[in-house]
Amino acid sequence: MNGLRINSIAKLAVIVLLAVASASCVSTKKYNALTAKCNEESSKLNAKVDELSTQVNELTSENGRNKKDLAELKADTARLGSMLRVLTADYNELDRANELLKSQFAANFEDSEKVMAALKVAQDDLIAREDRLRILQADLDSKSKNLSELQAALAKNDSITNALRKAVADALLGFEGKGLSVHMKDGKVYVSLEEKLLFASGKWDVSKEGIDALKDLAKVLEKNPDINVLIEGHTDNVPLTGQNQVRDNWDLSVMRATAIVKILLANAKIDPKRLVASGRGEFLPVEPNTSAANKAKNRRTEIILSPKLDELMQIINGK
Repeated sequence: MNGLRINSIAKLAVIVLLAVASASCVSTKKYNALTAKCNEESSKLNAKVDELSTQVNELTSENGRNKKDLAELKADTARLGSMLRVLTADYNELDRANELLKSQFAANFEDSEKVMAALKVAQDDLIAREDRLRILQADLDSKSKNLSELQAALAKNDSITNALRKAVADALLGFEGKGLSVHMKDGKVYVSLEEKLLFASGKWDVSKEGIDALKDLAKVLEKNPDINVLIEGHTDNVPLTGQNQVRDNWDLSVMRATAIVKILLANAKIDPKRLVASGRGEFLPVEPNTSAANKAKNRRTEIILSPKLDELMQIINGK
């Protein structure tokens, strides 16, 4: 429409020019020149009109696109506004939740400090317990080692005692059945000699047969210097009467034990420090003193042989 208006204006301008030319009675040459000029200008105007018409059409098309874009932008703006309101509501909810979490964190932090303090106390206690456990473990290891050494020493002691019992039994084999017996008890060798083999009733002088038995025993003791010897004299419960040097069974039991010690020392190279003479009187019977046979068993001398316990005591004491 704008193009048509511009064409009309151009044509009107040509007509006006022609009229003016006619009125002025211009020459044909000038008229033609003016006509050509007008045509030229008209062509330029038409070209300009066409250019402007194209621009108008482009602007119209662009305006349509802009209107469409504007509508889309308005729709997007509406959607974004709706989303913004939702996000704002979510943000406010999150903000409230965050404040609640802050409050809970503050409370939990205070509780956690208490928990950490309790954990620190528990950890210190655990470390102390571990230290005590290490000490106990070291002590246990030491005791286990001592126990192993003690067991080995006891086994060695048992071996020595068994060998000693056999040596004594072999040496005194000829006196078996004559009031002499050899047995083991509590890791010791017991040589039990009845009164009839060694002494006359109420006496402490050793008989010849008893001296022979003690000589054989002395040889065994000489060959086993690590053996301690305890000689115990025992009586029955019949009171001793009519004696000058001894007044009761205590004295008699001691005198008999001492007499045996002297015979052992006289017939072998034995360190006297290894020997102990002891009188037990009537107070350690093997049978109740209720019959003549039992009383005969109680009237006895026991020679108790035991390996020295120095090694065992060193192990027990941890030396």
